[in-house]
Amino acid sequence: MPDHGPSITIKIAETDAELRAAQRLRYDVFVRELGAGGEMVDHVAGLERDRFDPFFDHMLAIDDSTGQVIGVYRLLPGDRAEEIGQFYSEGEYDLGVLKSSGRKLLELGRSCVHPDYRGGTAMYHLWNGLADYVSENGIEVLFGVASFHGTDVQALAQPLSMLHHNHLAPPDLRVRAQPGVFQNMDLVAPDKLDRRAAMVQVPALIKAYLRLGGFVGEGAFIDHAFNTTDVCLILDTSRMNDRQRRIYGGA
Repeated sequence: MPDHGPSITIKIAETDAELRAAQRLRYDVFVRELGAGGEMVDHVAGLERDRFDPFFDHMLAIDDSTGQVIGVYRLLPGDRAEEIGQFYSEGEYDLGVLKSSGRKLLELGRSCVHPDYRGGTAMYHLWNGLADYVSENGIEVLFGVASFHGTDVQALAQPLSMLHHNHLAPPDLRVRAQPGVFQNMDLVAPDKLDRRAAMVQVPALIKAYLRLGGFVGEGAFIDHAFNTTDVCLILDTSRMNDRQRRIYGGA
């Protein structure tokens, strides 16, 4: 990607002020823009936060000209999840097949970019930072919940079915939505799919993982607090082909 736009620094949050800046951007995007809520959302201070925040690494994209945090990514390595007793997404998905694999895991979440920087290089820089983090920590499998806006499953029948039929994870990676919250994604028969129309509805972040050879788990989760329909994305770095590795290495 050409080097244009503002100069952006990628770093892991080190101070309470940097963490609050990440939570403030998350509030602007997830709460103000997308209508999310949650027990620990602070409407007075304008912070979107939860009880898991203290345990994650928070990757920040900072506009060097203003010092403003304009993009965030939340990262939880598997060894740290063991210390706190669970991954964040275990409230939605049974991760047993990944946790028992013996491989080095990284959970991703809360990815967002300030609206003024979308379509530019902010996400490119965040993905470069993520690739460096994965390399430095020897991560083998990345996973995390990604969302469609809204909770009307029928309105999302085409993209959910396309993901289920064409991108379902192989058995050794196939996490499954928890029994009490499982939402079937097999809503449209393969011969009735309109792949072009379905892909139009797929968010850019999910498309990015698919281009890298990512898969989805079985079943979706309806998150009424966040006003989203969630799928679990899984990316096994050992399954990437040469083209996907070049894309990944160059973000």
